[in-house]
Formats: sequence, structure tokens, C-alpha cells
Amino acid sequence: MKPTRYTDEMIAEYVGKGVWNDTTFAQAWDRAAEQYPQKEAIVDSRTRLTWAEAKQRIDRIALGLMELGIGQDKVLVVQLPNCAELMLLYVACEKAGIINLTIYRTMRHKEVEYMLANTDAEGIVIPWKFRDFDHFAMIQEMRPNLPHLKHIIVVGDEVPQGAISLEEMMRQPLEKKYPPEKLQDRRYAAFDVTRIRHTTGTTGMPKLVEETICNRMLLARELVRVFKLTHDDVLAAPTPLTGGPGAPAMLATPLLGAKAVCEEHFDADELLRLIEKERVTAMGVVPTVLERLAHHPNVGKYDLSSLRIICCSGAPLAPELAVEAEQKLGCPIMQRYGIIDAGTISATMADDPQEVRHKTVGKPHPGNEVKLIDEAGNEMPPGADGEIVFRGPLTHPGYFRDLERTWQTWGREGWYATGDLGRFDAHGNLMIVGRVKDMIIRGGNNIYPIEIEGPLTMHPKVADVAVVGMPDPVMGEKVCAYVVLRPGQQLTLDEVLSFLKDKDLQPWKLPERLEVITEMPYVAGQKVNKKALRQDIADKLKAEGK
Repeated sequence: MKPTRYTDEMIAEYVGKGVWNDTTFAQAWDRAAEQYPQKEAIVDSRTRLTWAEAKQRIDRIALGLMELGIGQDKVLVVQLPNCAELMLLYVACEKAGIINLTIYRTMRHKEVEYMLANTDAEGIVIPWKFRDFDHFAMIQEMRPNLPHLKHIIVVGDEVPQGAISLEEMMRQPLEKKYPPEKLQDRRYAAFDVTRIRHTTGTTGMPKLVEETICNRMLLARELVRVFKLTHDDVLAAPTPLTGGPGAPAMLATPLLGAKAVCEEHFDADELLRLIEKERVTAMGVVPTVLERLAHHPNVGKYDLSSLRIICCSGAPLAPELAVEAEQKLGCPIMQRYGIIDAGTISATMADDPQEVRHKTVGKPHPGNEVKLIDEAGNEMPPGADGEIVFRGPLTHPGYFRDLERTWQTWGREGWYATGDLGRFDAHGNLMIVGRVKDMIIRGGNNIYPIEIEGPLTMHPKVADVAVVGMPDPVMGEKVCAYVVLRPGQQLTLDEVLSFLKDKDLQPWKLPERLEVITEMPYVAGQKVNKKALRQDIADKLKAEGK
């Protein structure tokens, strides 16, 4: 499928600059299988595959999907936990000329039906049951409303009646039935849209974002560069493979013939065990995963000496947490920065100084242009804060089947407004200081929640924290801190203020209300849903007559 926003001129420009080329992931996987046939490629709780075995299964899946009659540029939805099959399907769809839409395994009826209906998906790949949820029953319930949905493909040894077994598809020697040209004629080219990614949907139903091979291949090469990855690396994926933090294990491994280790469902003990057993050298995580590893009571009992680098992305990382995580896990912590809708913007390097890795998101990737603007769209002077806008070869082509929203969002010049506030340091590294909509304005003074969240993360009683603005008739807004406590702990506002007193915070930035909750609301397990927290405190104040 041709991308919505990319033009022939844009493609020629980025090819000419050397940031895009015509290499595909299918070619990278085939090359790795040829160079390292007996080396392990993918490991999960049920499967260990060499590169040669992975290629064979990919080809069989691609041919099997074509035999089912799924047409060129039609959509296959994939709802799986992190597993070998998820990675195989990513490449098989590329070879078969089928658009892959991978959705979070935690999505349920309303969101899944929306995805299937709005893409006219002809098939879906699911587990029958996973973590006590019956995915097959869910799809069967909505199937009468989905006339385009022809195939339910199930992963695993047990397959319910009425579904197609992916395991059986991978056992069939379809490569002997068809000539090589069968796949050559269908596979996507580097500048085609091969994948749809969905947003997290905090403002309504998720948006569907197009992705091209050239864009993802550039990201893969950049991940190799900033992580300083080699053929010998072992990359773990404790967060969704298809999301930003999970991208290194998904995208970078075939370029090098490195190994990917999948954790189906995040569990700190299980991840620590996997690191020790598989000798994991690198992984991408979100701050919540980093926090749970760093504060795990048994972290010191595992052999984590193989770890070389951990990259944090998906949400702001408190520098205080990064320092503690480095001490507990024994390896450098770096950061990447991107937007689900728009693409990847910048990253620190594995060998950057600690100050850069912990307090900035590094320099823009090659080809990316980044500037900071005020509310009127004027570019801010050096050292000043502004909204981050960017364009370049790592921006996505647009929204799937939504030309109007695409041009409203990117405009004719291709600039994407992130909604994040940032500033550049003296060396050109980008610092994230907050979200435009999350900034608290108290009596005309700006307060960035991350200024308070970072120090509070280090309180010995606090397991998780989020700071939001609460409405105030005099000051406009005041600061409210939501915290999740460690087991058996209690905390008062006076204790919080006493703890923050020596953290170089001006008095008017200190929290004026504390809300202790049992669980933080997260979107897709990555970002705190601050919209929900702001609504919660507004409702409480209204009920209290304030």
C-alpha cells in the first residue's frame, strides 16, 4: 500500500541523504538465516528457534496466509503476547503483501471490534486463551458484526473448532508446493506501508497509524548504532514487542543475527530469571518496569552481570530512578524519545556521560529536524522552553484511511507537534520538561509535574507517583500528588513535604494535597493516565464543595 503522506520527492530526498534505502526486513531475515542458520534467533517460554528454523516458518506462514485467500494490501490483525509467532508474523505479512496490525493483548471487545471493523480485516491471529481470558470466545461474539472477517487463526497446540491452527500451518512444507516467485511477486517494497500501529487511545478510540519498511529499517539501524549492538548481543523484550520500548528486540536482531528473548507477560522475578538464564545483554523498558526491577527485594540474588545496557522510553524517566537502577542492576541506563503517532525523535548513546543519559533524551536521529515553539508557533531562543515539533525520515506516513486528519496533524510542511515541552542543553541534547497539557499553572507560575515526581519516586514508602493540577478558585491550580505505597506503609502530606524540603523545590511547587491510591491508572501498561487523575481530583473537590 502506498503511504498517505510520503511523496516521490520526499523519498528521493531521504534516499539521496542516505537515511532511507530499499532494504526490507524480509531481506534482513533471509540474510541472517543464510549467514547464521544454526544460531538461536528467538526464544520464548515454549519455543527456541534458530535463524534457519525461523525463516522456514516465516515462509510457510506467508504462503499459508496466501492460500487462505487473504488478498494483497488486506489487513491481518494480530493480538498476541510477546512470543516467537508475533515476530514471525511481522515478517511473514511483509513477504505475503498483507498489512499487519498488531494490537495490545489486553484490548477487549469494544477496541478489538473497532480495529477489525475500521480496517475491514480479513483475519485475526490470537491465542485461544491467555491469562484466564478466552480470546476466541470474544471474537466469536463480535463476528456477526464483521462481514469482512473470514479467518480466525489460533496460536498454540490446542485450537478450538472453527479456528485455523497456526502451528499446523507452520508444519506444512508449502515451500515445496510453490516456486520462489510466489512470494517474490507479493512481497512489499521498502517504501510501502506494511504495518498499522494503533495509539493508546486516551482521548477516545485508538487512531491507526501507517508505518513503512524504510522508516522502520532506519529505526533498526539507529537502534544498532545508539545501543552499540553486535552479533553477540541478546535482547530481551519485557514490554510489548510492537511498542516503542520493545522495538530493539523486534527490529535490530535480524540486522545482526542477534538473539531476541520474549517475556510473554511482565513479571519482575521472571524477567530477572530470564536475564540470568539467557545471559541478556540489552533490553528496552518503560520506567515502571525499571522501577520494579530496581526495587525488587531479590534483585541482588540474580546474576545480572551479562547486562550491558538498558534503554528506557515510553514515558518520562526520573533521573533519581535512573541513578538507583544503575546501582542495583549494574549497567548504564539510557533513554529514547518518540511519539506513537509520529515516530522516533532522538536517543542518548550507550556511552554518553551519565548526566546526558539520565537528564536528556539525547540528540535527534540523523535526518530529523527538531525545534521548540511557543503558542504562536514562533521558534524559541536557545535555552528557552517550548513545545517540541519535528519532521524527518523517522516520521510516520499518516493515519490509515484518514487523509483529513493526516493533513491536519502534519500540515503540508510535515511538522508534527508532540505536545511535549522541551529545551536544548548547551551540547544540543534535548531535555523533556513536561507535557503542555500536564503543566500546572499556579498563580501564574508554571510547574512541571516531573520536577516533583522525580524526587518523590525516591521516597522509601512510595512505589509509584503521579502529580497533577487540581482546580483552585484563587490560584487557578494547585499541586496534587497521587501515590501508590509499598506494602504495609502509610504516608501523610506532612511527611511528603518534609521529604521534599531539601530537594531544591521552590515552596510554591510543593504538593498541597496527597491522594493515596492502591493502583495507578496506566494506558497500555506504559503511561499514567493523568486525564483520569485530573478528573478524579476535580470530582472529589466538587463533592467536598471546594
